[in-house]
Amino acid sequence: MNEAQGIVDRVEGGRAWVRLTERAGGCGRCDEPGGCRSTGIAYALKAPDEVFAVPNSIDVRPGEQVRLRMRDGAPLRGALLGYGLSVALLLIGAALGSALADVGAQDLGTAAGGLAGLAIALGVNRAVFRSRTARHGFEIEMVRGSAGCGVTGAQEG
Repeated sequence: MNEAQGIVDRVEGGRAWVRLTERAGGCGRCDEPGGCRSTGIAYALKAPDEVFAVPNSIDVRPGEQVRLRMRDGAPLRGALLGYGLSVALLLIGAALGSALADVGAQDLGTAAGGLAGLAIALGVNRAVFRSRTARHGFEIEMVRGSAGCGVTGAQEG
């Protein structure tokens, strides 16, 4: 499980807003020279969210320490579905558009095919993420307690 430590900011309408108190890293080199955050690329467009709204399934109160958990592999599957599918269909659409276009209009055919591939990827991604079954694999679970080294000693609730 991928986990992040947080504190409940507020509770409203069946949802809890949890502020992350520590950043969980992938390889642990985030702030080291050459790491993702050292160059500022990760924050170029928008600072990452530090507050997450999650279902309040365990009836937490503001100020409580909790852990947010996500299944292993879910971030990778989401990235592959969102970005990988889009890139693949862009390239396939561009290749088909170029192959089907007249000799003088191959650039236009390539661009149109690429846009068509992206439109198909958008439709597929929207359909997949509207499916309850697909969304279930990306859900964030909230549990009480704090994690020390690993999850030993944490309270399950």
